[in-house]
Amino acid sequence: MLVKELEESGVAVVDQGALCIFVEGYDAPLIVRKSDGGFGYATTDLAAIRRRVRDLKADRIIYVTDARQAGHFSQVFAAARLAGFLPQNVVAQHVGYGMVLGPDGRPFKTRDGKAATLDSLLDAAEEEAAPNIALAAIKYADLSNGLQKDYTFDVERMVQTTGNTGPYLQYAHARVNQILRKAEAEGIHYGAVTVLDEPVEQQLALTLSGFGDVVDDVAQHLQPHKLCTYLYELAGTLASFYEVCPVLKSDGDVRASRLALCAATKGVLARGLNLLGIDAPERM
Repeated sequence: MLVKELEESGVAVVDQGALCIFVEGYDAPLIVRKSDGGFGYATTDLAAIRRRVRDLKADRIIYVTDARQAGHFSQVFAAARLAGFLPQNVVAQHVGYGMVLGPDGRPFKTRDGKAATLDSLLDAAEEEAAPNIALAAIKYADLSNGLQKDYTFDVERMVQTTGNTGPYLQYAHARVNQILRKAEAEGIHYGAVTVLDEPVEQQLALTLSGFGDVVDDVAQHLQPHKLCTYLYELAGTLASFYEVCPVLKSDGDVRASRLALCAATKGVLARGLNLLGIDAPERM
């Protein structure tokens, strides 16, 4: 159906035995049907776009693949617009990612010399940490890096609960939850943040207020490393807050306000980790 539609509309034409779409600005045509009658990725990608727009009513389509496929998807999107499969009011974007490198700076391989799969990366991480920590380590290492940049797979660093890692953020969430759990056990109640006398309290509250803007920016520009950076900075500010501001040992309105600040921080850390697909453990 797709090939027939493209041929009958005149968008695709036969050239040297192959059915092609000639897109302005590209040196080579997009081949819809090969000269031997076979089909490639371009055909299935066009069919997928047509279905997503016509049947699923998509208004934004995001493709996440190897950065080296950027040219292919650029041409596919242009061809889809020529064919009317991709109206101007529908956004189509390609998000390319870089490669995972080994310590030698070359594409990471397993011990037996084969190309690394996701399973092999997870297996390597699980040799160093529990499954939910290992998964957090891998996901965060991938997402905290600029997507199109290559990065070195260093599992010992990735699973640490210190530094800019997924487990560090998990630990921050578990630690603040411990304080709130202890307050609940002691029957200590709190409501809203009402006291911000210490500069670090003010900084923590200010950092929390920026969460929505960061999420909006990531949704618009598809750069998840910005959310990672924000959460890492939030966890660091939380650690500074602990050093200066006793929570459970304070009294009255100050204690109630600091507990409320902790609760707000826990909520943002949990939501942020969830958006990254990372578990936010209650205990660690």
